[in-house]
Amino acid sequence: MPNTSDEYKRQVMKDLAGGNKETLPDESENFADFDNFAQRSSREERRNLFSDFFQPDRISSEQMEPELQQAIARIQPSQRDDVARELFGQLKKRGLGNRDLEKQLSLSSHDPSRMKPDDVAKLAGFTYHSHPDIFHEVLADQPALVKFLSNPLVGAVVGAIASKWIGHK
Repeated sequence: MPNTSDEYKRQVMKDLAGGNKETLPDESENFADFDNFAQRSSREERRNLFSDFFQPDRISSEQMEPELQQAIARIQPSQRDDVARELFGQLKKRGLGNRDLEKQLSLSSHDPSRMKPDDVAKLAGFTYHSHPDIFHEVLADQPALVKFLSNPLVGAVVGAIASKWIGHK
């Protein structure tokens, strides 16, 4: 059993690389546990944890983008609007306007309330790859998105986040 966070991370990555896997509990149990984490942790704690684990050098854009597409399709429309609005707002602070991003990413709209789930997923994927710090800020504000990520690697990251968070409580 690993006794430090780094050893734990190395063991998880070794197990993943070797194809070892554990059966995850029932999905509704995961959601309740994650909801508990999302409700009881501070925004700063979530941002710090997400920035530790959701990095393009850990989870490639090619792995993350389909996960984002699926997760964004599963969240409530009002949450999806909030994610898009926050992404646009943060990117605007970097000089990237909504209309420019609409053209660059071939979005159907630059208005968050009119964007399709695929548009929000494209915007989130772009942000993950090109501006991961903004991605972390938005995840910290919209943690519901994380619970719908399902890729085994992303699942391992979420497990590590929960383990690290529980260890600090």
